[in-house]
Amino acid sequence: MPARILSPLFLTASALIFIGLERLIPYDRGQRIFRAGFWTDLVWYTIIQSYVLALAIGLIIRSLDRTTGLSRLHLISGWPLGGQLAFFLVTHDLYIYLFHRWQHRSPRLWRIHQAHHSVTDVDWLAGARSHALEILINQTIEFLPITLLGAAPALPLLKGMVDAIWGMFIHANLDVRLGPVGLIINGPELHRWHHAREIRKGGINFGTKLAIWDHLFGTVARPRRRPSGYGLRGYFPSGYLDQTLFAFRRR
Repeated sequence: MPARILSPLFLTASALIFIGLERLIPYDRGQRIFRAGFWTDLVWYTIIQSYVLALAIGLIIRSLDRTTGLSRLHLISGWPLGGQLAFFLVTHDLYIYLFHRWQHRSPRLWRIHQAHHSVTDVDWLAGARSHALEILINQTIEFLPITLLGAAPALPLLKGMVDAIWGMFIHANLDVRLGPVGLIINGPELHRWHHAREIRKGGINFGTKLAIWDHLFGTVARPRRRPSGYGLRGYFPSGYLDQTLFAFRRR
């Protein structure tokens, strides 16, 4: 079966597993499956926006590759697939950590990051809610080096699957403790506090896949109590188009 068919099947199966686990071991009890904004996040952000942006990002990357011709040098083509995947997972995760911190400190960048923090019930689907401009920036920077350095053709799909599943995991409403492993990899325990309503300007726990960056740079926090709630303080619109345009509103 082609990878392009296996990938959505695998992602759908992963989503169903997380939905089941959220019923069995929830961090916040009573959180509904079909919570506020569920269909906006599933239909508009996960399906429609992701499809359109994938086409746009692919066009940008192919254009840059034609201009530079770097992919024809096959700079990392001889590496094992596992080595290529590990290299891009670690380097991109460091970039995301640094850019994520910047978003929380820059008023302009925060405007396109607000949408992600507007979810009031953080669950497996909450990570999908990200402004189109934020995704355009981050995924172009993510996949452009994969192409230009001549990575294996399967790598973009493989890394994209890891990204999506890990995004579901860290946002999932799961009462999971990673223990010593949590010093290296990120999970729901830390990331729910990143979305906590009481966390103000500056933020904590910026890591996505790797928690090691937060530990190294002193941005980790694991309060003993539970967050009082999630989302933004103040008004934020509910529809996809309104959420997208809200970043460009006049102050």
